[in-house]
Amino acid sequence: MIQKDQILKDKLPKHLAIIMDGNGRWAKRKGMLRIIGHENGTKSVRDIVEASAEIGIKHLTLYAFSTENWKRPKLEVKTLMKLLVKSLKKEIKTLQDNNIKLSAIGNLNDLPKKAHTELLEVIDKTKNNTHMTLTLALSYGSREEIVNAIKEIATNVKNNIISAESIDESIINKHLYTQNLPDVDLLIRTSGEHRISNFLLWQIAYAELYFTDILWPDFTKQDLYEALINYQNRERRFGKTSEQLR
Repeated sequence: MIQKDQILKDKLPKHLAIIMDGNGRWAKRKGMLRIIGHENGTKSVRDIVEASAEIGIKHLTLYAFSTENWKRPKLEVKTLMKLLVKSLKKEIKTLQDNNIKLSAIGNLNDLPKKAHTELLEVIDKTKNNTHMTLTLALSYGSREEIVNAIKEIATNVKNNIISAESIDESIINKHLYTQNLPDVDLLIRTSGEHRISNFLLWQIAYAELYFTDILWPDFTKQDLYEALINYQNRERRFGKTSEQLR
């Protein structure tokens, strides 16, 4: 069993992102309704958020609800939004106790009014926390994010705010939802799927990818530790050769 003290603090990913997949399959295997899987998934969220803060992760981004998820059955979407509100109210103490700042990315205006209001309230209450930033990707799609960024940049060029020649990676970064976050160093996806699913496509350009068969409600602190040890044992080259890194 991997112990927390085996994780090297100086080799932690600055930004950890997780695709929390498998809630529905977890419930199905147990003969339960899908929403029971989502409810149990929130327990894993709490455990992983607390563990990440305790270890020293500075930025944690969770893929909570994609733009494609709106296509799910209306009852499931409605229940998920109610669960979001309930979780935000319940977890405010956890965020405050662990000095965690809550943030959110995505087309937040698409959220139901009650969920949107509760989200903004928790964001405001935790805005001065400094130990870790927890970002929820809600109604989020990376292609939509990039398209919106291009439109904003094009408008700025048209209005002579910036020149076309000045457009570089930093300009694009400034127009993304994640403009205040560093690039992702490690992306974890649970449930055995090996896809990115339209999540942070620009931001994971140099990220290490870690896939596990474990369904999200069963993902524990030990599983997080294993993923981090795996990450720390990799040689990150960023296009360089092994000889150049020596």
